[in-house]
Amino acid sequence: MKNLIEDIGIFEAQNELNAEPIRTVDQNTGKTRKLYIESYGCQMNFSDSEIVASILKQEGFDTTSDIAQADLVFLNTCSIREKAELTIRKRLHHIQGFKKKKPELMVGILGCMAERLKTKLLEEEKIVDLVAGPDAYRDLPKLINQVDEGDKAVNTFLSREETYGDITPVRLNTNGVTAFISIMRGCDNMCSFCVVPFTRGRERSRDPHSIVAEAQDLFERGFREVTLLGQNVDSYKWSEEENNKAKLEKKEIQQIINFANLLELVANVHPDLRVRFSTSHPKDITDEVLHVMAKHENICKNIHLPAQSGNSRILELMNRGYTREWYLNKVQSIRNILGPTCGISSDMISGYCSRWQLKNIRMISL
Repeated sequence: MKNLIEDIGIFEAQNELNAEPIRTVDQNTGKTRKLYIESYGCQMNFSDSEIVASILKQEGFDTTSDIAQADLVFLNTCSIREKAELTIRKRLHHIQGFKKKKPELMVGILGCMAERLKTKLLEEEKIVDLVAGPDAYRDLPKLINQVDEGDKAVNTFLSREETYGDITPVRLNTNGVTAFISIMRGCDNMCSFCVVPFTRGRERSRDPHSIVAEAQDLFERGFREVTLLGQNVDSYKWSEEENNKAKLEKKEIQQIINFANLLELVANVHPDLRVRFSTSHPKDITDEVLHVMAKHENICKNIHLPAQSGNSRILELMNRGYTREWYLNKVQSIRNILGPTCGISSDMISGYCSRWQLKNIRMISL
């Protein structure tokens, strides 16, 4: 068993979970105040930090890579695991040392922890000045003004429409070649192990015209690879009338742009622009998407398809909406349409409730 675990790279994957947070870089455009952001967790958080930097750039903030030089410190947080929250708490207590030396330093929490622990962080522990959830970033200038006036500030309202589609992100820690493009927000899947629907709200899809325009702009600036981001990109659905998936389906709107259509639109920006996407859901990825991938050489032949378990009973407990056989059939569709060289990566949860050795064997065999 030990050799098997080493062979499939579980130890290496665990090291990746302990990776350093992404920090802002130095931007000196003559602004009067300095913003420092540390981003933890998923790629959506890193993308959101670029939106925050863009909003606050218009409010007189340059970014800095040195927390000691900052006037405003944000931690963009993750709540997917207990360890992620413990890491943030430890970091907040460390930042209190900077605040003692510089009492006017403003400290704020963004992202998923903001929604979950706003009262505890603001009122009980009193270790932050400002709390803003993932859909409240447009409100940050007002919240910062509240803190400047001596009050605590909080907004964790979850929107059914917000996508930040009209905001051009400030690219942070970029290599000038690759960039993320957020195409949707939230999630409607109620997987029993996941907090995302409660911390990021319901699914909303961004206007495809703004997505294509952002991809075009990136290409013209020298970027050669974009990754389309969403909690479940295969659920992307947009119409002129509605961007909220639940409302769209309730109204039975027929004229929609789905993920396969969007993927083709972005691929057509330029044949030299490589296109990736993350993350897919096994129950939602369609053969239409696979055929679009096969049609365009510049769409990278790699799919992240989280299985989470290889046992159908556990998948039912997880409320994943598919079985082991469904997942294997989907993999076979990928092989049939894209060929044996298409890369497939996955996620697995080991030790899920009620699991025992036979179920672990089923997971490893998958």
